[in-house]
Amino acid sequence: MSMDVPTLEVSVLGIGLLGPGLADWATGAPVLAGAQPWQQGPTAIPPPARLPPTERRRAGAVVKLAFAVAEQAVTQAGADASSLATVFASSGADTANCHALCEALAQPERIVSPTRFTNSVHNAAAGYWHIAAASRAASTSLAAFDGSFSAGLLEAAAQVVSTGQPVLLVAADLPYPQPLQAARPLPDAFGVALVLAPAGAAGPLARLGIGIRPRAAAPMTAGASDGFEALRRDIPAARGLPLLEALASGAAPCALTLDYLDGLDLAVAVAPAGAAR
Repeated sequence: MSMDVPTLEVSVLGIGLLGPGLADWATGAPVLAGAQPWQQGPTAIPPPARLPPTERRRAGAVVKLAFAVAEQAVTQAGADASSLATVFASSGADTANCHALCEALAQPERIVSPTRFTNSVHNAAAGYWHIAAASRAASTSLAAFDGSFSAGLLEAAAQVVSTGQPVLLVAADLPYPQPLQAARPLPDAFGVALVLAPAGAAGPLARLGIGIRPRAAAPMTAGASDGFEALRRDIPAARGLPLLEALASGAAPCALTLDYLDGLDLAVAVAPAGAAR
Protein backbone atom coordinates (compact mmCIF):
# COMPACT_ATOMS: atom_id res chain seq x y z
CA MET A 1 0.00 0.00 0.00
CA SER A 2 1.90 3.07 -1.20
CA MET A 3 1.69 6.53 0.40
CA ASP A 4 3.91 9.58 0.45
CA VAL A 5 4.41 9.33 4.23
CA PRO A 6 5.54 6.54 6.58
CA THR A 7 2.56 4.32 7.26
CA LEU A 8 1.05 1.95 9.76
CA GLU A 9 -0.74 -0.83 7.89
CA VAL A 10 -3.74 -2.49 9.55
CA SER A 11 -6.87 -4.44 8.67
CA VAL A 12 -10.44 -3.48 9.55
CA LEU A 13 -12.41 -6.45 10.91
CA GLY A 14 -15.49 -4.77 12.37
CA ILE A 15 -17.30 -1.43 12.31
CA GLY A 16 -19.83 0.18 14.65
CA LEU A 17 -21.80 3.37 14.00
CA LEU A 18 -24.45 5.45 15.75
CA GLY A 19 -25.43 9.02 14.90
CA PRO A 20 -28.23 11.25 13.65
CA GLY A 21 -30.30 9.15 11.24
CA LEU A 22 -27.68 6.38 11.43
CA ALA A 23 -28.95 3.67 13.76
CA ASP A 24 -26.09 1.24 13.16
CA TRP A 25 -23.46 0.24 10.60
CA ALA A 26 -25.66 -2.31 8.82
CA THR A 27 -28.34 0.25 7.96
CA GLY A 28 -26.03 3.26 7.81
CA ALA A 29 -23.49 1.85 5.33
CA PRO A 30 -25.81 2.12 2.26
CA VAL A 31 -26.55 5.72 3.26
CA LEU A 32 -22.87 6.55 3.65
CA ALA A 33 -22.18 4.94 0.27
CA GLY A 34 -24.80 7.20 -1.35
CA ALA A 35 -27.05 4.28 -2.31
CA GLN A 36 -29.88 5.39 -0.01
CA PRO A 37 -31.03 8.86 1.10
CA TRP A 38 -30.22 10.09 4.57
CA GLN A 39 -33.29 10.50 6.77
CA GLN A 40 -32.02 12.90 9.40
CA GLY A 41 -33.24 12.38 12.95
CA PRO A 42 -31.90 12.67 16.50
CA THR A 43 -29.47 10.01 17.70
CA ALA A 44 -31.30 7.34 19.70
CA ILE A 45 -28.89 5.66 22.13
CA PRO A 46 -29.97 2.14 23.19
CA PRO A 47 -29.43 0.78 26.71
CA PRO A 48 -26.18 -1.19 27.05
CA ALA A 49 -27.31 -4.82 27.31
CA ARG A 50 -23.84 -5.97 28.40
CA LEU A 51 -24.05 -3.92 31.62
CA PRO A 52 -25.91 -5.28 34.66
CA PRO A 53 -29.00 -3.23 35.66
CA THR A 54 -27.28 -1.41 38.54
CA GLU A 55 -24.33 -0.23 36.45
CA ARG A 56 -26.71 0.53 33.57
CA ARG A 57 -28.56 3.04 35.76
CA ARG A 58 -25.31 4.67 36.87
CA ALA A 59 -23.74 4.89 33.44
CA GLY A 60 -23.87 8.21 31.60
CA ALA A 61 -24.91 8.72 28.00
CA VAL A 62 -21.33 8.61 26.70
CA VAL A 63 -20.91 5.12 28.20
CA LYS A 64 -24.13 3.93 26.54
CA LEU A 65 -23.07 5.47 23.21
CA ALA A 66 -19.63 3.85 23.42
CA PHE A 67 -21.15 0.47 24.27
CA ALA A 68 -23.60 0.66 21.35
CA VAL A 69 -20.89 1.10 18.70
CA ALA A 70 -18.36 -1.18 20.40
CA GLU A 71 -20.85 -4.05 20.50
CA GLN A 72 -21.53 -3.68 16.77
CA ALA A 73 -17.85 -3.71 15.84
CA VAL A 74 -16.92 -6.62 18.09
CA THR A 75 -19.88 -8.70 16.86
CA GLN A 76 -19.09 -8.07 13.19
CA ALA A 77 -15.43 -8.93 13.77
CA GLY A 78 -16.34 -12.12 15.63
CA ALA A 79 -13.87 -11.01 18.29
CA ASP A 80 -13.62 -11.96 21.95
CA ALA A 81 -14.28 -8.72 23.85
CA SER A 82 -12.53 -10.06 26.94
CA SER A 83 -9.20 -10.27 25.11
CA LEU A 84 -9.32 -7.03 23.09
CA ALA A 85 -7.10 -4.10 23.98
CA THR A 86 -9.00 -0.83 23.59
CA VAL A 87 -8.53 2.82 22.69
CA PHE A 88 -11.33 5.18 23.70
CA ALA A 89 -11.27 8.67 22.15
CA SER A 90 -13.57 11.54 23.09
CA SER A 91 -13.34 15.30 23.00
CA GLY A 92 -15.49 15.86 26.08
CA ALA A 93 -16.44 12.42 27.50
CA ASP A 94 -19.46 12.61 29.87
CA THR A 95 -20.61 16.13 29.05
CA ALA A 96 -23.82 15.98 31.12
CA ASN A 97 -21.86 14.87 34.15
CA CYS A 98 -19.39 17.72 33.58
CA HIS A 99 -22.31 20.15 33.63
CA ALA A 100 -23.75 18.59 36.81
CA LEU A 101 -20.38 18.78 38.57
CA CYS A 102 -20.03 22.44 37.62
CA GLU A 103 -23.51 23.09 39.05
CA ALA A 104 -22.65 21.26 42.27
CA LEU A 105 -19.38 23.12 42.72
CA ALA A 106 -21.16 26.43 42.19
CA GLN A 107 -23.35 25.76 45.24
CA PRO A 108 -22.31 26.81 48.77
CA GLU A 109 -22.18 23.17 49.99
CA ARG A 110 -20.17 21.88 46.99
CA ILE A 111 -21.48 18.34 47.49
CA VAL A 112 -20.59 15.84 44.74
CA SER A 113 -22.09 12.35 44.70
CA PRO A 114 -19.70 9.37 44.48
CA THR A 115 -21.37 8.24 41.25
CA ARG A 116 -20.84 11.62 39.61
CA PHE A 117 -17.24 11.65 40.76
CA THR A 118 -16.70 8.12 39.35
CA ASN A 119 -18.14 9.16 35.99
CA SER A 120 -16.11 12.37 35.87
CA VAL A 121 -12.87 10.69 34.79
CA HIS A 122 -12.13 10.59 31.08
CA ASN A 123 -11.70 6.82 31.05
CA ALA A 124 -15.10 6.07 32.62
CA ALA A 125 -16.45 4.53 29.39
CA ALA A 126 -13.36 2.33 29.08
CA GLY A 127 -13.70 1.25 32.70
CA TYR A 128 -17.34 0.26 32.30
CA TRP A 129 -16.54 -1.64 29.08
CA HIS A 130 -13.63 -3.63 30.51
CA ILE A 131 -15.61 -4.53 33.63
CA ALA A 132 -18.61 -5.64 31.57
CA ALA A 133 -16.39 -7.60 29.15
CA ALA A 134 -14.36 -9.12 32.00
CA SER A 135 -11.29 -7.83 30.20
CA ARG A 136 -7.84 -7.26 31.67
CA ALA A 137 -6.40 -6.19 28.32
CA ALA A 138 -4.64 -2.86 27.99
CA SER A 139 -6.75 0.27 27.57
CA THR A 140 -5.98 3.84 26.55
CA SER A 141 -8.33 6.82 26.83
CA LEU A 142 -7.42 10.07 25.11
CA ALA A 143 -8.68 13.47 24.03
CA ALA A 144 -7.32 15.80 21.36
CA PHE A 145 -10.13 18.35 20.99
CA ASP A 146 -11.40 18.28 17.38
CA GLY A 147 -8.63 15.86 16.41
CA SER A 148 -9.75 13.20 18.89
CA PHE A 149 -10.91 10.68 16.25
CA SER A 150 -7.62 10.85 14.34
CA ALA A 151 -5.61 10.68 17.55
CA GLY A 152 -7.53 7.55 18.54
CA LEU A 153 -7.12 5.96 15.10
CA LEU A 154 -3.39 6.64 15.11
CA GLU A 155 -2.97 5.26 18.63
CA ALA A 156 -4.98 2.13 17.89
CA ALA A 157 -3.08 1.46 14.65
CA ALA A 158 0.27 1.96 16.40
CA GLN A 159 -0.72 -0.55 19.07
CA VAL A 160 -1.80 -3.11 16.45
CA VAL A 161 1.51 -2.80 14.62
CA SER A 162 3.63 -2.87 17.80
CA THR A 163 1.84 -5.77 19.52
CA GLY A 164 0.60 -7.78 16.54
CA GLN A 165 -2.80 -8.08 18.26
CA PRO A 166 -6.26 -6.66 17.42
CA VAL A 167 -7.39 -3.42 19.07
CA LEU A 168 -10.89 -1.99 19.52
CA LEU A 169 -11.12 1.75 18.79
CA VAL A 170 -14.15 3.63 20.12
CA ALA A 171 -14.76 7.34 19.45
CA ALA A 172 -17.82 9.01 21.00
CA ASP A 173 -18.99 12.57 21.60
CA LEU A 174 -22.18 14.16 22.93
CA PRO A 175 -23.55 17.70 23.23
CA TYR A 176 -23.16 19.65 26.47
CA PRO A 177 -26.15 21.03 28.36
CA GLN A 178 -26.43 24.82 28.41
CA PRO A 179 -24.62 27.05 29.16
CA LEU A 180 -21.56 24.95 28.19
CA GLN A 181 -23.23 24.07 24.88
CA ALA A 182 -23.07 27.74 23.87
CA ALA A 183 -19.29 27.73 24.34
CA ARG A 184 -18.72 24.28 22.77
CA PRO A 185 -21.69 23.64 20.43
CA LEU A 186 -22.13 20.01 19.33
CA PRO A 187 -25.41 19.36 17.48
CA ASP A 188 -25.95 15.72 18.47
CA ALA A 189 -24.35 12.52 19.71
CA PHE A 190 -22.10 10.51 17.38
CA GLY A 191 -20.12 7.34 17.91
CA VAL A 192 -17.96 5.06 15.79
CA ALA A 193 -15.98 1.91 16.57
CA LEU A 194 -13.44 -0.08 14.58
CA VAL A 195 -11.82 -3.41 15.33
CA LEU A 196 -8.34 -3.13 13.82
CA ALA A 197 -5.97 -6.05 13.35
CA PRO A 198 -2.57 -6.71 11.76
CA ALA A 199 -2.39 -6.21 8.00
CA GLY A 200 -2.26 -9.95 7.32
CA ALA A 201 -5.38 -10.82 9.34
CA ALA A 202 -7.89 -13.14 7.69
CA GLY A 203 -11.27 -11.91 6.50
CA PRO A 204 -10.76 -8.14 6.59
CA LEU A 205 -13.41 -5.68 5.46
CA ALA A 206 -10.65 -3.37 4.22
CA ARG A 207 -7.02 -2.47 4.79
CA LEU A 208 -5.73 0.91 5.92
CA GLY A 209 -2.39 2.67 5.61
CA ILE A 210 -2.15 5.47 8.20
CA GLY A 211 0.46 8.21 8.52
CA ILE A 212 0.95 11.81 9.67
CA ARG A 213 1.83 14.62 7.28
CA PRO A 214 2.04 18.42 7.45
CA ARG A 215 -1.21 20.14 6.52
CA ALA A 216 -1.01 21.28 2.92
CA ALA A 217 -4.71 21.89 2.21
CA ALA A 218 -8.12 21.70 3.84
CA PRO A 219 -9.00 18.23 5.21
CA MET A 220 -11.33 16.08 3.15
CA THR A 221 -15.05 16.74 3.55
CA ALA A 222 -17.84 14.20 3.89
CA GLY A 223 -19.41 13.85 0.45
CA ALA A 224 -22.43 11.55 0.66
CA SER A 225 -24.69 14.32 1.99
CA ASP A 226 -24.45 18.02 2.80
CA GLY A 227 -25.75 17.11 6.24
CA PHE A 228 -22.86 14.69 6.75
CA GLU A 229 -20.38 17.48 6.15
CA ALA A 230 -22.09 19.52 8.87
CA LEU A 231 -21.76 16.56 11.23
CA ARG A 232 -18.10 16.08 10.29
CA ARG A 233 -17.36 19.72 10.92
CA ASP A 234 -19.29 20.06 14.19
CA ILE A 235 -18.78 16.75 16.06
CA PRO A 236 -15.21 15.56 16.77
CA ALA A 237 -16.07 11.84 16.61
CA ALA A 238 -17.69 12.46 13.21
CA ARG A 239 -14.40 13.70 11.74
CA GLY A 240 -14.00 10.09 10.68
CA LEU A 241 -16.98 10.27 8.30
CA PRO A 242 -14.84 10.37 5.12
CA LEU A 243 -13.23 7.10 6.25
CA LEU A 244 -16.64 5.58 7.00
CA GLU A 245 -17.88 6.63 3.56
CA ALA A 246 -14.87 4.97 1.92
CA LEU A 247 -15.39 1.79 3.94
CA ALA A 248 -19.09 1.77 3.07
CA SER A 249 -18.47 2.12 -0.67
CA GLY A 250 -15.85 -0.63 -0.64
CA ALA A 251 -15.19 -0.16 -4.35
CA ALA A 252 -11.78 1.17 -5.32
CA PRO A 253 -8.65 2.12 -3.35
CA CYS A 254 -8.66 5.76 -2.25
CA ALA A 255 -6.59 8.26 -0.28
CA LEU A 256 -8.13 10.37 2.49
CA THR A 257 -7.05 13.33 4.58
CA LEU A 258 -8.49 13.55 8.10
CA ASP A 259 -8.25 16.35 10.66
CA TYR A 260 -5.57 15.81 13.28
CA LEU A 261 -3.71 18.46 15.27
CA ASP A 262 -2.94 22.05 14.27
CA GLY A 263 -0.74 22.01 11.19
CA LEU A 264 -0.98 18.22 10.82
CA ASP A 265 -3.31 15.83 9.02
CA LEU A 266 -3.79 12.10 9.10
CA ALA A 267 -3.24 10.56 5.67
CA VAL A 268 -5.28 7.36 5.30
CA ALA A 269 -5.07 5.02 2.31
CA VAL A 270 -8.08 2.70 2.08
CA ALA A 271 -7.86 -0.53 0.07
CA PRO A 272 -10.78 -2.96 -0.35
CA ALA A 273 -10.24 -6.39 1.16
CA GLY A 274 -9.50 -8.01 -2.21
CA ALA A 275 -7.08 -5.36 -3.50
CA ALA A 276 -3.40 -6.15 -3.84
CA ARG A 277 -1.16 -4.77 -1.13
